[in-house]
Amino acid sequence: MLQHETLFIGGDWVAPAGTGTIEVVSPHSEEVVGRVPDGTAADMDRAVAAARDAFDNGPWPRMTIAERAAVVGRLAEIYEACQAEMAEIITTEMGSPITFSQLAQAPQPLGMLKYYAGLGATFPVEEERPGLFGPMVVRREPVGVVAAVVPWNVPQFVTMTKLAPALVAGCTVVVKPAPETPLDSYLLAEMIREAGVPAGVVNIVAAGREAGEHLVSHPGVDKVAFTGSTAAGRRIAAICGEQLKRCTLELGGKSAAIILDDCHLPSAMGFLSMASLMNNGQACVAQTRILASRSRYDEVVQAVAEMVTSQRVGDPADPATGIGPLVARRQQERVEGYIRSGIEEGAKPVVGGLDRPYDRGWYVAPTVFAGATNNMRIAREEIFGPVLTVIPYEDEEDAVRIANDSDYGLSGSVWTADTDHGVDIARRVRTGTYGVNVMHTLDPNTPFGGFKASGLGRELGPEGLSAYLETKSIARLG
Repeated sequence: MLQHETLFIGGDWVAPAGTGTIEVVSPHSEEVVGRVPDGTAADMDRAVAAARDAFDNGPWPRMTIAERAAVVGRLAEIYEACQAEMAEIITTEMGSPITFSQLAQAPQPLGMLKYYAGLGATFPVEEERPGLFGPMVVRREPVGVVAAVVPWNVPQFVTMTKLAPALVAGCTVVVKPAPETPLDSYLLAEMIREAGVPAGVVNIVAAGREAGEHLVSHPGVDKVAFTGSTAAGRRIAAICGEQLKRCTLELGGKSAAIILDDCHLPSAMGFLSMASLMNNGQACVAQTRILASRSRYDEVVQAVAEMVTSQRVGDPADPATGIGPLVARRQQERVEGYIRSGIEEGAKPVVGGLDRPYDRGWYVAPTVFAGATNNMRIAREEIFGPVLTVIPYEDEEDAVRIANDSDYGLSGSVWTADTDHGVDIARRVRTGTYGVNVMHTLDPNTPFGGFKASGLGRELGPEGLSAYLETKSIARLG
């Protein structure tokens, strides 16, 4: 069992202010696999004070962006050597299949560190522009102290979408991991110390909702970067709006995969197995609405059902496992509630249903619904589990209309033999990311975020770095 008794504040391991602990429970065995301190409001105050002092008085914001990028590059080298350990920790604490942890949970954060280290080496923080009355200098400066609030589903990936650009920009950061997945952050803290990041630049305090809201509301925080539910995002946006505090919010999704009639189904299913079921369905970009024309509807339902049943359900530590357990009992019950709702509203589970695969562990049966409409709860609300809904459409216009008929707009895809036509479809679907004959890959070089209730702002790419910079105009005479 991994057990930690301290918090990472001010560049050192310090005793917590309170006596509460967070027990990390294996979603597979339901046994305690880790224990860490439960951060309190007082701990958040100390973390913000350390970050504030490091920003106001420390060397980090006063280094050149290239110097900071070099430190982030050293962190990337250390991270690369720890990928296997990081993947195993994440699988243990939240049930992600080990193959997915090795493919994405650990490598993608490394990719972001490398990308921002490279971008920072050449990123212009000042430029001169001609003005009406003389030359102007446009300068980019770090926004200040950042509160990075991280969810449990892809904890290191989401941490790095915030931490990597914030560090290169010159910000200082307080990271709040989710109470379900605090263990990976302790390994990250050790890497940060080894990389030579100055004291107080990164502080990590795992905590629950109450301490998290205290952090978000703290007057010493200049910007909040949050990934999580849309409901929590609305609360954070309200707090930041009242305080005129900067924020970026990456929230939920209910993405649609449009299967056009000229699609080669076997190829599409090979990609959709990842796009729809990655991380046990616990992914905001998951393609959980499958749109099929009435002329091929039965064929698509059968193909999706076969794709789902081909995935082995079991121990996430087993490399043969395709779908593991959900993160917590409450998530298991939540997903089963949606399956029950779909049945009650008249949809038919052609695969899966309410029979659990195992008596122990927080497993649900991967489920495919047919005979569904887009106004059912299973088609409108983010389930965050291995539940797919196949919805019929009349023609292409109807498919685009259904895809856009959602409160969310995070991702989506179209599957067709005509790639150029697929790109035309992509331009008509109101989402922040999209794939044509492929699931959208979260490329560090391109912005990631959503339309509508899927969030505010963008992460990744140069846009992700700009989100941690304030712009200043300087006029000069002579």
